[in-house]
Amino acid sequence: MVNKLYVQYGCGLSAPKEWVNFDVSPTLRLQKMPIIGNWLKNRSAVVFPENVLYGDIVKGLPVADNSCDGVYCSHTLEHLSLEDFRLSLRNTWRILKPGGIFRCVVPDLEIAARDYLQALDKNEKDASIQFLSSVMLGQRTRPRGTKNLVKAMFGNSHHLWMWDIQSLADELQQAGFKNVRACKFDDSSDPMFKLVEDEGRFWHAAAIDCTK
Repeated sequence: MVNKLYVQYGCGLSAPKEWVNFDVSPTLRLQKMPIIGNWLKNRSAVVFPENVLYGDIVKGLPVADNSCDGVYCSHTLEHLSLEDFRLSLRNTWRILKPGGIFRCVVPDLEIAARDYLQALDKNEKDASIQFLSSVMLGQRTRPRGTKNLVKAMFGNSHHLWMWDIQSLADELQQAGFKNVRACKFDDSSDPMFKLVEDEGRFWHAAAIDCTK
């Protein structure tokens, strides 16, 4: 679309060419380095598409203020601390055009909590283990050895904060977003979001659509 800009952050390996896609993975950063990047790509199980750019929404993406018609992130914000999450929302609001759409999807804490309580009612002895595993807040083993310590330090697989629809909507409103509503897969008024959304990511998720 002419003169329109759509940005996705925390894209992982999903990088439609119609969108500008960012990720903060250390693996991506290494793969972007001259010489060593090609060597790593040939030996890595995860190879990022060439059009994925390195960018950290917490620090701010290299995107002009008031320039984006749409911004999207899926299963990204739950990997941030509360402080960094709020910084990310402010940075997202900043790069959107007035009237621009932001859609975000995170695992739904309410659903996980209700499942946990149901498991307790059924006297399932491993209910707490199931719950912590489902929300990725627990740690089964303590990292030991140089390789595992480095992975724990620079990796970003665990969740740092969890959200439900109500708390997520409130944070978005406090960050300045308007028309905040719970949304579903493929219900955006802008067809560009069809290119980045995956129905499976909306399963047991809290998803919000809002505007600047």
